Order: sequence, then C-alpha cells, then structure tokens
Amino acid sequence: MKISILDTTLRDGEQTSGVSYTYDEKLSMAKILLQDLKVDRLEVASARVSEGEFKGVKKITQWAKEHGYIDKIEVLGFVDGLSSINWLKDAGCEVLNLLTKGSLNHCKYQLRKEPEQHFADVKNAVELANKNGIRVNIYLEDWSSGMRNSKDYVFQMLDALKDTNIERFMLPDTLGILNPDETFNFITETLAKYPDLKFDFHAHNDYDLATANTYAALKAGIDCVHGTINGLGERAGNAAISSIIAVIQDHFDLEINIDEKKVNLVSEIVEMYSGIRIPANKPLIGANVFTQTAGIHADGDNKKNLYYNDLLPERFGRVREYALGKSSGKSNIKKNLDIMGIELDEASMKKVTEHVIELGDKKELVTRDDLPYIIADVVRSKSIEEKIHVVNYNFSAAMGLKSSASIKLRINGDKAYEEHASGDGQYDAFMHAIKKIYKRLKKELPRLKDYAVSIPPGGRTDALAQSIITWDLNGKEFRTRGLDGDQTIAAIKATIKMLNMIEDF
Repeated sequence: MKISILDTTLRDGEQTSGVSYTYDEKLSMAKILLQDLKVDRLEVASARVSEGEFKGVKKITQWAKEHGYIDKIEVLGFVDGLSSINWLKDAGCEVLNLLTKGSLNHCKYQLRKEPEQHFADVKNAVELANKNGIRVNIYLEDWSSGMRNSKDYVFQMLDALKDTNIERFMLPDTLGILNPDETFNFITETLAKYPDLKFDFHAHNDYDLATANTYAALKAGIDCVHGTINGLGERAGNAAISSIIAVIQDHFDLEINIDEKKVNLVSEIVEMYSGIRIPANKPLIGANVFTQTAGIHADGDNKKNLYYNDLLPERFGRVREYALGKSSGKSNIKKNLDIMGIELDEASMKKVTEHVIELGDKKELVTRDDLPYIIADVVRSKSIEEKIHVVNYNFSAAMGLKSSASIKLRINGDKAYEEHASGDGQYDAFMHAIKKIYKRLKKELPRLKDYAVSIPPGGRTDALAQSIITWDLNGKEFRTRGLDGDQTIAAIKATIKMLNMIEDF
C-alpha cells in the first residue's frame, strides 16, 4: 500500500505563534516541498484571510500550473456560500479543503444549528464548488472530540455526505486529545463502516502524541496522513513530517514518494523562514540527534557499529558526529581524527584526549573544528620541558581604570616569586608583572613581535581561542601557541611556553 502525505506547513504551520510568511517565502517553500521533498499534497493557505495571503496563493498556483503541480495545491475554505469558492477561483486554486463541524458541540454551540441544517449547508457548498470547477475535501473539525462524545453525530454526518462528490474526508485531532489506542479504535471503526470512502488523519501534538497517533492511524489502515515541517503548528504544533516519514519507512511495509535525503535541507530552510529554532534533540532534524557523546558509544561504533540503528543520518542528508568534551574517550577522538584524515601516535592521542577532557570541563562542547587547534597545541608542547610553573594569578578590570594583574611563579622548583602590575588590558598587566619578576632575577625576556588570535570556523561565542605569539630574543625569532576558551588565558599559556623555551636558549 502507498501512503500519501499532505503537508500543511504553509497553512496550519503558519498558525504557530509569531510565524508569518511573506508570499515570496511561501512560494519558495512550496517549490522545495513539492520539487525537492516530493510531498503528495500541499495545503498552502486559508481563504479570505488577507490580501497578502491571496497574492501568495496566486503566485504559488501560477508556478504550479507551469510546472504540473496545480492538482496538488489545496486551500482551506469555509461553508460561506460563494465567498471561499470565488476566492479560490480568483487565486487560481482548484482544490477546496472545506471546514465543517465534526462534533455535535461545535455544530450546536459554534454554528448554533441543528445537525441536519449543517449537513444540508455542507452539501450545498460542495455542489457550488463542483459547479465552479473546484474539487472538494472536507475537514471534520473536532472529529476526535466528536468520536469521544457524540459518535452518533459523526456517523450521521458521514451517512449524509457519503454520496456527495467529496474526494476525501479529513479526520483531525483538532485539540490534540487522542491517545494511540483511541486513534486506532476510532479509525478502525470508521474504515470498517465506510469502506468506500477515503480518509486522512491530521494529528496535533498537545500531549506529545502526534507521531504516535499517526502511527496508530497508519496501523488502522489510513492511507493519507498530514504533518508540517519541524512540527510547526498552533499550540504544541502538528506531527512532524520528518518523524512521519521515518515511522512509515521503518515500522511499516509501506511506500511513500518522499525523498528522505532532502529532509534536513527542507527543515533548515523552514527554520530560517519561520524563525522558530529546531530543538537540538528533535528526532531526525535536531542538531544533536546524530551526535554520540559518550566514549563507550564511539568505542562500540569503532568495533561493529554497535550503537547504530536504522535511522542512519545519511538517509536524511546528515552525517554522524562524535562529540568532544568531558565525556569523551579515546574512541571519540579517533572517530573525529579518522574523518579528518589525521593520525596520531599513542602518546599524542593520550595527551589530546586529556586536553579535550580538560577543555570540556570549562565549556559544554569541544567541536571538531576545535580539534586541529588542540592537536597543534599538544603536539608542539610535547618537547617543551616545564621549568616555569604558574602558581596562581588574578586580574581586575574596571571602566575608566587601568587593568591590573597579580602573578605568582615558581622557577626550577625554587621559591615562588610574586608581583603585581597594571597595564593597558589584562594581558599587558600580566606581562608587566612578569617583567618585574625577571628584572629581579636579572633574566632577559624576548620582545613580543606579533600577537594573533584565531577561533575555529563558525564564530561561536564559546569557541576556543588560539593565541599565536611571535617573539624575538637577540635576533632569534620563535612562536608559541596557547589554547583556551578565554582569549586572555590562551595568551598567558602561550607566554608560559615562551618562558619555558628560553630557559634552554
């Protein structure tokens, strides 16, 4: 059996609080949803909302007609005589998703009509649409509450409409109240009672059960389900299409048209246009979901992919990553080095691992972009014998005042030397304090020729900072590096390396 998917990111997804697309953004998303992701149907708007909405739909339908997608474009409309129908016609849309009342409460208290009158109004709306060349599906709004509390009404409605020219009956869990057992039972009963009608299921996520309820609907035999990119939608949102795709592919022997490899690309584009960030732990599309953090997991993957499941990241246009931080082990480091094509000996690997863990204690995550900096820092430091040790240091900075630094050094295991100095910035103050100590010891210091700071790509505020300082001592030029999450500390580490190097000059 083949399952079709209706995407309602541009209609229901735009009901997310704070989300409003321009019509150019809607057109851009419509193109990628149909051409790249290959959704089967696309609900793009609600009729009569605004002039901007009308222009957006018109742009989409013009493009869709030119590229053979017009039969896939759908618009939500209302039982309002010719108003919604004329809006769709003028916008160039050929499919109306008619909003009707799927529970007795909505019929009686919102419409203030008896069921028979509402059914007659729906029939009339369908006939008017058909006469104007528009195909009709209907939403049974609040269907889930209807099945819970007024099942006779729901079946009375389906009986009244089953012989009309309605293509699909769309069953929404409007308030997101269902659980998977109810979803399965309600849809099983409905399909058994009306085997000749075609039904969709439309899940909302108020109890975080939208994907589970979609699974239950598929298990019951539904052949079309609705969702949105990134789970956008009113309140807690709708079922996320990325999750729906994975459930269909991996938990059922069912076919879909969707191109899995485009899932991540489309999710990122919708994130950009909507301004709603994807949670880092959102299944399939979150930043962290294909990242192993624990060293034992990387070790298992190195040996026989022991921590892989069917959700391989490459299926969805992603790659597996191995986080670097305080939970990292040698296996995490090795996985990242393999990806980068770098080999280290055992001693260097041990030092790099220790340094990653040390840095991970200072910041939440060390990235692969940081790794070359760490390796360079560790490898270049291996040959430097540590004769100069910093016992402690302290800085102060205040607006309108010079910075000050206090430092305590231990040299060659002898007694500690302590000095205090001020300067134009914390590092300058630190250097002035060092100079005082070395003047007392009658030791010569090199001249600082160049000071460069760099961070890995990405521009994160928590990135590691690498300080590379060029020194000149009696015409001999050399460089030292320091690496830390704090730029000043990175420079201090580079300076301490310099102090140790000149002990051997």
